[in-house]
Amino acid sequence: MALQQLNEEQIRTWTRAQKDEWWFKNIYRGDMPQLTFRSALTGFLLGGILSATALYIAAKSGVNIGVGLTSVILAFALFRILSKTGVAKDFTILENNCAQSIATAAGYMTMPMVAPITAYMLVTGQIIPWWHMLIWMVVCSILGVLVAFPLKRRFINEDQLPFPEGRACGVVLDTLYSGDGKEGMRQARLLGLTTLWAGAYQFLISDGWMKLLQFKVLQMDKWAGMTQAWHLQERIDTYYYQLAMKYDLWIPKILGVDFRALGLRLTVDAAMFGVGGLMGIRVASSLLLGSLLNFALLGPLMIQRGDIVERIAPNGKLVPISRVEILNQWGLWWAVSIMVVGSIVTLAAKPEIFTSLFKSLGKQKSVAKGPDILAHIELPLMVSYIGIPAFSLLGAWLNLSFFGVPMVLTFAALPLVFLLAVICANSMALTSWSPTGALSKITQITMGVIDRTNPASNMIPAGMTAEVASNASNLLSDITPGYMLGAKPRQQAIGHVIGIISGALACIPIYYLLFLPADAQGIRDTATIVSDRFSHPSAMQWKGMAELIAKGVSSLPTSAIIAMVVAALAALVIEGGKMITKGKIPLSAVAIGLGVVLPPEACLAMWLGAAAFWWMGRKHPEPGTSGHQFWVEGCEPICAGLISGAALMGIGNALLNVML
Repeated sequence: MALQQLNEEQIRTWTRAQKDEWWFKNIYRGDMPQLTFRSALTGFLLGGILSATALYIAAKSGVNIGVGLTSVILAFALFRILSKTGVAKDFTILENNCAQSIATAAGYMTMPMVAPITAYMLVTGQIIPWWHMLIWMVVCSILGVLVAFPLKRRFINEDQLPFPEGRACGVVLDTLYSGDGKEGMRQARLLGLTTLWAGAYQFLISDGWMKLLQFKVLQMDKWAGMTQAWHLQERIDTYYYQLAMKYDLWIPKILGVDFRALGLRLTVDAAMFGVGGLMGIRVASSLLLGSLLNFALLGPLMIQRGDIVERIAPNGKLVPISRVEILNQWGLWWAVSIMVVGSIVTLAAKPEIFTSLFKSLGKQKSVAKGPDILAHIELPLMVSYIGIPAFSLLGAWLNLSFFGVPMVLTFAALPLVFLLAVICANSMALTSWSPTGALSKITQITMGVIDRTNPASNMIPAGMTAEVASNASNLLSDITPGYMLGAKPRQQAIGHVIGIISGALACIPIYYLLFLPADAQGIRDTATIVSDRFSHPSAMQWKGMAELIAKGVSSLPTSAIIAMVVAALAALVIEGGKMITKGKIPLSAVAIGLGVVLPPEACLAMWLGAAAFWWMGRKHPEPGTSGHQFWVEGCEPICAGLISGAALMGIGNALLNVML
């Protein structure tokens, strides 16, 4: 059914007390089950699984995938099937919304792990104990919750801001539970089938799963004499290179540099195909452009000039030229330049984020006369008034104890934390985009100017800024469907804390398993964090900025400085041109820089995924046709299935390799 909402005149003229009374009488669903044991458990389990896939994808691609709609579809299908078989009653709409809130809160937990925390370990060479990571992340995330709920009363209750992404989730929930459920089950089938397909493919290319099957289950080492498990090669050009070595065939090179050293490989990656489908053709094309520009053109030129060379590692071993060396020695600097400038210009291109905020703050606050009609279901403001100072003090002490950041620096960053949280929340409300990347760089540079000697002094406070702002703004978007559907805000707050714990418990062990595996002596090394499989593009951006702050621009090769200036100007031209042409320029400066940090094979796989859905969408434009239902309406569940199947099997493969 159509969801009720206030019209523009009512939003503009009514007081918050009137709006709250209208919501309480017309939208609020009273005692309909919401935060029940089964919704909490479902959200906790889904959140753990989906946040693990989000961690896997963010480490590979730098893209933070949303898990909200995926969790809605999964929970809907699960309990619809259970209700039809008589095992359990169907979920209420608010139970599903609660499970979705918990799952999405768990998904937020991946951001610090794949950005500032990883960058800190890469720069310092120090491995953070797991319990330090757990406590620090939970404290920062809860601080985000405490900041969000006072903002909720202003941005959602009073200003009725749109929060497009959250509103879309509310519409989907309403559609699923007010119709016959056929559309929801159709999307669930698409999600399930693509998950199985991607999982089966990932199974065939995984050495760990193949060892388990061939040696442990089928015992092929005993009766077939096998000494090495067979598995399908994910890099399909491997088959050509094997033949080339055997028959002395042509090896592709650019200016005398082997394609393999440049990272120019051909990979069939189901997860990256799905990520590309979600991001769209414009962003994916920018990624591919940045990757080819750096590794097919500038990289070979800089190798020929001698600005990128083989080097001697601290252990005395020769480090040959590779994609990682090209990135670290030269490419990272212009990538950081174009991403930071592009982010700031993009933010400046949305003045409504700031103007609407100041207009809102400048309005006379409408205060209810008499008792608050929602006092018994809202999270009491006193919780935030006491909790924010307490958790801020705790966070400052943790920064000092765990990372050696003086408490005075954290206290200096706290005003920025709260200011940027408000800006990000307002941006999320209007555009479904939270500029945490650009804004966290402001904190990173500010703290770096104060203390250049300790890398943690700029990365950790900036990481706290980013986590609080991201958590608060995403949480407000996540509260929106609950407000639309008549949920109890207090139970939503509790659900988010459950999700925070779920995400931390699921992702932290997986982080150490995937990126910091122990060797035969039980020793972990930060050198294993970045690899061809996991490029950690977000962390590399943070690392580049921290090293630039510490060493200064003068420490870079002249060609790298020139490239940084050109990249900054290119970002101004691209993003400024998009402002002038109203988005007609089909490029993204941030995505071009991200393409430099990512492996070229991942960029190509994402572009192929984006191109496939873009082409099929053009081929089947008519709603109601089977092609449109599959390729356009089914894009999100298909891509989510590709990502989930590949990521879960990939995580399982890493676990098996440790065990076997």
